[in-house]
Amino acid sequence: MARDATGHADERIDTSLQHIGQAPLDPVTGAGPVALPSIRTSTVRFASMDKLDQAQAAKQRGERAPTYGRVGLETHAALETLLCRLEDGERAFLAPSGMAAISMALMAYLSQGDHALVADCVYGPVRYFHQTILSRMGIAMDFVRPDLASLQAALRPETRVLYLESPGSLLMEMLDLPTLSRWAHDHGLVVIVDNTWGSGYIYQPLTLGADISVLAATKYIGGHSDLMLGAAVTRDPVLIAKLHETHYALGNTVSADDAWLALRGARTLGLRMRGCADNALTVCQWLAVQPQVSHIFFPAWAQDAGHALWQRDARGSNGLLAVAVDFNNAQVRRVIDALHLFGIGYSWGGYESLVTQVEPAALASHGYWAQTASARMQAGTVLRLHIGLEDPADLIDDLRQAFAAAT
Repeated sequence: MARDATGHADERIDTSLQHIGQAPLDPVTGAGPVALPSIRTSTVRFASMDKLDQAQAAKQRGERAPTYGRVGLETHAALETLLCRLEDGERAFLAPSGMAAISMALMAYLSQGDHALVADCVYGPVRYFHQTILSRMGIAMDFVRPDLASLQAALRPETRVLYLESPGSLLMEMLDLPTLSRWAHDHGLVVIVDNTWGSGYIYQPLTLGADISVLAATKYIGGHSDLMLGAAVTRDPVLIAKLHETHYALGNTVSADDAWLALRGARTLGLRMRGCADNALTVCQWLAVQPQVSHIFFPAWAQDAGHALWQRDARGSNGLLAVAVDFNNAQVRRVIDALHLFGIGYSWGGYESLVTQVEPAALASHGYWAQTASARMQAGTVLRLHIGLEDPADLIDDLRQAFAAAT
């Protein structure tokens, strides 16, 4: 079988997800398990001092060379290889959560006195990370609309990073990532993109011009709402070296068991994402004809403002959407409490359906909300739904009775 430049088999992604990281067969018995075991260790042994010296030298060059348990052994390496295949990258660095991966990436490329431009639609805790940590380190950030005019107006001589999320958090705003990346590179900026929504399977920032893709494998890659895990993936050797030294210096590590769970979840990633996406479109069709619904935020929905960008740049969708409803705050709370099949929770990307209200304070700083809000959208009355793998007819019945309960 032909192999690509990274040594991966030149095969379609669904095939790769089933075969990357399989357990090797025992050379004596010729037998072995299908799934690679969770290989736990704190100490790594070496056959000789020469082997230890070789590993240390490889580590100094920025290569993946386990010398201590923090880096992990075969289970971690298999997950990193799988993430590189998903993201079309060369190296993946694991972190204990998606936010840990984001903070690791930002700290790798920002120093005291530097400035970063950040899309105002990114994951909310990025703002908190700047307020509590980066600002204390003398690093400035401006949260601006992710369009060329706004970015150009906020650009400074000390700007080093453009940080984006596509689709944007909360309202699923699709960004023109190729155009924004070209502009950033023309100004010498490193482009970091939160790709938790796409998780490499339906969206690949690195192929669209970004330099680093960060994601929470907690969501669709894990897929079962039972692990916390993040990663940063890149291609460029210089950027790999910076991520390597920052990753090592911060002491980021994940357990072998969590790496194993992520590998297990990734085997069904395509099936789950397609199932959630199909169900979400069915639910959107019902929502669209409800008199209480004033707007659906879902890039795969033909009426979404970002639908053309989604068609051009994405290879599919998932189950995450937001919907603006003509309910006051008390009614929204009654809707949420009346739902039986939707759990109330902040996360998404698992097999189950979830609901939460988007906080009005979060919408207030979201430029896309200001652009799309109309008189029908009462401030703050936005529901975020993750449509899971239940039968969509049952989910619609649940939403119908909950909407009725509001009044």
